[in-house]
Amino acid sequence: MRIRETAWTPAEHTEPDVDLADRVRALADLLRGRRTVVLTGAGISTPSGIPDYRGPDSPARTPMTYQQFVGDPGFRRHYWARNHLGWRHMEAARPNYAHVMLARWERRGLVTGVITQNVDLLHLKAGSRTVVDLHGTYAVVACLDCGARQSRWALHEELERLNPGFAERVASRGAIEVAPDADAVLADTADFRPAVCPACGGVLKPDIVYFGENVPSARVAAANALVDSADVLLVVGSSLTVRSGYRFARRAATTGIPVAVVNRGRTRAHDEAALTLDGDCVEVLAACDRLL
Repeated sequence: MRIRETAWTPAEHTEPDVDLADRVRALADLLRGRRTVVLTGAGISTPSGIPDYRGPDSPARTPMTYQQFVGDPGFRRHYWARNHLGWRHMEAARPNYAHVMLARWERRGLVTGVITQNVDLLHLKAGSRTVVDLHGTYAVVACLDCGARQSRWALHEELERLNPGFAERVASRGAIEVAPDADAVLADTADFRPAVCPACGGVLKPDIVYFGENVPSARVAAANALVDSADVLLVVGSSLTVRSGYRFARRAATTGIPVAVVNRGRTRAHDEAALTLDGDCVEVLAACDRLL
């Protein structure tokens, strides 16, 4: 289940490790000649313009839960109005150097796969091929009643038809703040008309695991298989606050697979990690690549 252990408040500002260069060399030594599986979080995507929940400069937010979404039509209307604007920002985002580097490492045989907690598809866009999208992606929508699936682009056309001029009216009021999970920050959504499933008229939901919702067992099994077959687990850009991601670091540590963490600030796995690096994801991976 995707559960947040603490309130979504910004993490504390930290300074990069004073011995970061030495730690990068240690990381290169740890990865060299070994099969590495990578677990990524929001911190790897912030350089691509996608905000996170826990970054030091992030505003405090309360994400919608699964129970709210399925239990209250008002919450669903509010979500779809925000998503109607925010998903296009995520669709337009492009991989940064960290995503590209991990894809290159996979082609070189250094990385065996990526488990990502992000829903932004940036690993796929960068060229990674073995990717477990633990929390789903923004690009697919499913019906909670009949299970029918459709692309987010197809739903966009229907929402445009149901809400002509909505995006333009909101944009005319000023800049739109984009929030994580492919939505936007909007206050007034009372006049928005959500779409229903074209097959059965049921409730539509993005293929994203909400807080309070179980991660599909097949994804967990695929992620576990990657971890179990690896020599090293490398965590990049995640505080591991969410249990659904932390369990893989815990699984590796308890089975004797060394865990390395690259993140700004302390993470939940710091006490179990063989190596930690407090630094920028892009800069650390680039420096490590030069040594490999």
